Amino acid sequence: MISIFPSATAVDLSRIRLEIRSLQPRLVEWRRKLHQRPELGFKENLTAEFISQKLSEWGITHQTGIAKTGIVATIEGKKQDSSLQKPKVLAIRADMDALPIQEENDVPYRSQHDGMMHACGHDGHTAIALGTAYYLSQHREAFSGSVKIIFQPAEEGPGGAKPMIEAGVLTNPDVDAIIGLHLWNNLPLGTLGIRTGALMAATESFICKIYGKGGHGAIPHQTVDSIVVGAQIVNALQTIVSRNVNPIESAVVTVGRFQAGKAVNVIADTAEIGGTVRYFNPELGKLIPQRIEQIIAGICASHGAKYELDYKGLYPPVINNADIAELVRSVGLDIVETPLGIVPECQTMGGEDMSFFLQAVPGCYFFLGSANPELGLAYPHHHPRFDFDETVLGMGVEMFVRCVEKFYA
Repeated sequence: MISIFPSATAVDLSRIRLEIRSLQPRLVEWRRKLHQRPELGFKENLTAEFISQKLSEWGITHQTGIAKTGIVATIEGKKQDSSLQKPKVLAIRADMDALPIQEENDVPYRSQHDGMMHACGHDGHTAIALGTAYYLSQHREAFSGSVKIIFQPAEEGPGGAKPMIEAGVLTNPDVDAIIGLHLWNNLPLGTLGIRTGALMAATESFICKIYGKGGHGAIPHQTVDSIVVGAQIVNALQTIVSRNVNPIESAVVTVGRFQAGKAVNVIADTAEIGGTVRYFNPELGKLIPQRIEQIIAGICASHGAKYELDYKGLYPPVINNADIAELVRSVGLDIVETPLGIVPECQTMGGEDMSFFLQAVPGCYFFLGSANPELGLAYPHHHPRFDFDETVLGMGVEMFVRCVEKFYA
């Protein structure tokens, strides 16, 4: 039997309207079905089929096959508002892809797809968006414009937001603002992370191939040691954040891969290093890659080595609009209770392609605390035992519904 509210004492459920509380068993059912059938980016065919089936069942107009597997549902409000020349449009975004991780949870709803798992909460995001769509379709009199609900593929990579935008999901009708949430096991159930400005970091990566001259390990003067060159590059890259970035700013340059050589008595002629770059301030998007190449070029030149650098900007920082963030915060104050409440300075160096939506239209992305250590539901995101307190599903629907109502008030 599904436990509807396993930790009801952790939150004040009276702040969630009765109709959404009664929807909770279905939210859990949807989430668990999605959890059992995880799919990787741009391959979310079963997930998209399930979403489309539910939307059709509820009579909600929607488009499928956007950016391969994406779906956009449009719900028209019936509330009259003669003060508006053009009806407003609010978008709600939910990602729906899984990760290439083998699940280790021993639960009835564990993944049935080997090597794939919803280890980041996207199954919850999708269930919350479905619940929001259902509720709004039953209460069209509560808002005057339109609500677009965007079910996005491939957030974990290579990124589905940008191709969905390019396919026109923010037009016809034009979206005025967008909101989205991320279930967050770094915060306890009943907590919200909402802030103006940068919430999540830009995500960039680099791979550098170093070409030296191989030779005998006992005769190094005849070689250009690619490992020595690479080691100096790794050390020097650490000075970018410590000596080139303003200490008030936050940034990360991490080398996560260093591969070279096959024998202990052979000096490797090539080496490869790869890493990730994170920052909040968009201006650092020029400084950091420039300094990375300057350091690599200088060290290689000093040793007589050559290099190839492949630097990729993946996702820009997630930057919230002040007005929409304040709307979400004001709604949150009506839902969460003290002393948990709202964490206004919650940030992470993790990345999210919700950033592309926020570059296109004003919006707010926020964290919804989902951890419950007492139930063993506090493993971090991307862990093979990640899971969350499903009480959060009803809270997520309540947040979205209230944001819609307030946006059109």
